[in-house]
Amino acid sequence: MANAGLQLLGYFLALGGWVGTICSAALPQWKQSSYAGDAIITAVGLYEGLWMSCASQSTGQVQCKLHDSLLSLDVHLQTSRALMVVSILMGFVGVIVSVVGMKCTKVGDENPVVKGRIAMAGGVLFLIAGLCTLTAVSWYATQVTYEFFNPNTPVNARYEFGSALFVGWAAASLTMLGGSFLSCSCPTPTEERRGQQHYRQSQPSTAREPNVKMSSSPIRGEQCL
Repeated sequence: MANAGLQLLGYFLALGGWVGTICSAALPQWKQSSYAGDAIITAVGLYEGLWMSCASQSTGQVQCKLHDSLLSLDVHLQTSRALMVVSILMGFVGVIVSVVGMKCTKVGDENPVVKGRIAMAGGVLFLIAGLCTLTAVSWYATQVTYEFFNPNTPVNARYEFGSALFVGWAAASLTMLGGSFLSCSCPTPTEERRGQQHYRQSQPSTAREPNVKMSSSPIRGEQCL
């Protein structure tokens, strides 16, 4: 039961991380205007994400514009887009595979050894998804840091980390942690032998004993008392 509880905990952690990855990819606050320095205009705040750039005014109005051209984007932005999309797809497959492989579900094969291997495969998918998210967020943050400390960048054009980056880091941590718990479902050789024996014993036997008809007449050579 402890292993089943560990699988359930890992699944919900990875599921929360996958949802956080989707939120991080959709948010436009991957980088935001920096108000460091003198003569900074605070009436308008600029935000930029993977899919759009937004301008927020002090009156509360927000105007967003989608990135028109894909090929004209910077390399780090295109790479972060691709990694986040791959992470979301891998996480989606991991969600389905993990449900099939967990002990607390009755989906798929009833052999505990096979279900353990399926759950481990789902954990590996979550680990890959978390690594993709971590790589995309960290690479984008590195580029923002480089542009901020670059002396050739104007002070009014500098950006800082947005809230979507922190959401992405948290989502990557949860996804990899949950995937690690699910990856611990790999059965040992002893558990494999026990699982195979238990699976054979639990299967209904198809062999039927032959029906023996008892004759009511006495056997010849014997005397009836």
